[in-house]
Amino acid sequence: MTCALELPMLSKRDCRHIFLHEENMALHHLNLLRPVLCRFLPSVVRTPLVTSSRVPSLPQASCPTLLPNYVRHYATKKSKAKAKGQTAKVNINAALVEDIISLEEVKEDMAAVLTSLKEDFSRNLSIRTSPGALDHITVTTKDGKFPLNQLGQISMKSPQLLVVNMTGFPEAMAAVTRALQDSSMGLNPEVEGTIIRVPVPKVTREHRENLVKLAKQFSNKAKDSLRKVRTNAVTRVKKSKEGISEDTIHLIEKQIQQMADGYVADIDKQLATKTKELLG
Repeated sequence: MTCALELPMLSKRDCRHIFLHEENMALHHLNLLRPVLCRFLPSVVRTPLVTSSRVPSLPQASCPTLLPNYVRHYATKKSKAKAKGQTAKVNINAALVEDIISLEEVKEDMAAVLTSLKEDFSRNLSIRTSPGALDHITVTTKDGKFPLNQLGQISMKSPQLLVVNMTGFPEAMAAVTRALQDSSMGLNPEVEGTIIRVPVPKVTREHRENLVKLAKQFSNKAKDSLRKVRTNAVTRVKKSKEGISEDTIHLIEKQIQQMADGYVADIDKQLATKTKELLG
C-alpha cells in the first residue's frame, strides 16, 4: 500500500500572498541589520537598502556622519625661539651701491682671510714633519718680534730632525733657542755654533692636542681679521651718508654682516675638519 503525499492546490492569489510575506520578512531583516552595516561600511549610501511602496516604513537607525579628523598643530616653544632668532636675509645688487662701497672688494678681503687660514693649517698643522712646522714661532729680540723663518733658514735633515741656520743673525741665537723651548711643541733645541738642531718629538696624544690648540689660535686670529674687514667696510658706509637714506645704509650694513657671518661659519668648518684630522 503506497501513501502519496498530497499537496494542497494553491491559487495564484495565495502564491502571491506567500511571496509578499517572504519579501516583507527579508526586508525587515535587512533593516534590522542597517545599524551594523552603517557602522562598518560608512561608504554605503545612507538610504534604505531596499525601498518598496508595499513595505511599511520602519524606524531606521541613523548612521553617524564621519567627519574628517582635523588636527591643529600649535607652535612649540623651541620652534618659536628658532623662528625668533632667524633674520631675513639681504641680497643687495652690488652694482646699485657701487658708488657707496664695493661689496665685491669686501668679499675678496674676507675670502683672503679664509685662504690665509687654510695656508696656515696646511703649513703649520701637520702630523708629518716639515720645515714650515717652525714658521709660526715668534722670536722676541731687542729689536722687536719676528717670525723664526725671518731670522734663520729652516731645513729638514730627516723626518726626526729640523735644522735652523742662524748664520745671518747670530746675535739672535739665544732668543731663537728660548722661543723654541717656550713653544707648545715640546722642543728641546741643541746649539752647535750658528746651527740649532731641533729633534722632532714622537707624535703623541699630547702633541696632537697641542696642535689642536694651535689650530684654534689660528682660527681666532682669522676671525679677528674678519671683524676688522667688516668694521672698516661699515665705517666707509657710514661716512657716505650724504644723499643716502638711513634704510639704504642699514641694508648695506646688514649685507656686510651677513657676508662676515658666512665666512665665520667657513672658519668653524675648517677648524672642525682640521681638529678631526689631527686627533685621528
